[in-house]
Amino acid sequence: MPVAQPHRVLIVDDDPSIHELIRAMLAGTAWTADTAFNGEEALSVLGTQSYDLLLTDILMPGLDGLALLGQLRAGHPGISVIMMTVKNTPDHILGSLKREAAAFIAKPFSRDTLLATLQAALSDSVSEGDIKILSDKPHWISLQIRCRIATAERLTQFMRELPSDLEPGQREQIGTAFRELLMNAVEHGGHLDPEKTVELSYIRTARAIVYYVRDPGEGFSMDALAHAAIANTAEEPYRHMEMRAQMGIRPGGFGLLMTKSFADELIYSGKGNEVILIKYL
Repeated sequence: MPVAQPHRVLIVDDDPSIHELIRAMLAGTAWTADTAFNGEEALSVLGTQSYDLLLTDILMPGLDGLALLGQLRAGHPGISVIMMTVKNTPDHILGSLKREAAAFIAKPFSRDTLLATLQAALSDSVSEGDIKILSDKPHWISLQIRCRIATAERLTQFMRELPSDLEPGQREQIGTAFRELLMNAVEHGGHLDPEKTVELSYIRTARAIVYYVRDPGEGFSMDALAHAAIANTAEEPYRHMEMRAQMGIRPGGFGLLMTKSFADELIYSGKGNEVILIKYL
């Protein structure tokens, strides 16, 4: 039986300790790593070697990570790039999205996070136009995305890093709530049709974080959600699971209930295809 070839990743970072840490995290996995200590060296290595992925820091002297990503899109359009940084500002996140980075992870990160990010970036290619930036103001970011699960998952990873000044637990909660709203919009509003799009905004005020999501669907009524946990009664806490099985829908249905518990306010339009999530700070 042929032995599977390991996946190759090029690590680009000016800090030698980061190279050592990532190599240790990848030990015993299906990944092998080479190193470059700046953007210029990375371009030189890519001129003679091929890699499945490139993992680059943003803050580097000389050719920084964002500039490197821009040059890679011109000279090596096929390579997937994961951005990493200790300073996850809106400019860094939006700059990575504009240049079609596959993923974005903030330092420090765990071994599990690294391996999951590498696998996700390897599994799904980034297509031009999957995510369009409509507004790039740090306190008012608006995007348009294709109705694809992989695109929604990719965007969720970027958006999860935006409120970087929040406590990790609070950031995780609001990130999870946003993900559920986006997944509902893509799956139920857009019916996973990549020709359709969802529009969303992240708005940061002095006292709140606001997410706005608009899907292309016909909308819904809370009274017609028997397949969702939010419609269960105390006497039948798992009734929606039976309904989903009867309707041939995948297991789940806890998203709206979980989102409502994490949000301070959850407001739907009359049609039901627009929602505003508010988290007070």
